[in-house]
Amino acid sequence: MNDDEPTPDLDALKAEHRMLDERIRLLSEEGVADQLELARLKKRKLLLKDQIQRIADSNIPDIIA
Repeated sequence: MNDDEPTPDLDALKAEHRMLDERIRLLSEEGVADQLELARLKKRKLLLKDQIQRIADSNIPDIIA
């Protein structure tokens, strides 16, 4: 992410991550889940997790003791 782009709202990313987690769980429980859709949702969830982690890491200052 470069400095020109606005920082996504961390709470919104976490909410979308939770929503995807719930949707994946429900699709998996159905048993006849569309595997392509499931893979797409899991990939999006992983991308969100990485983005959330990057934002969280950028909020922690590097302190060398």
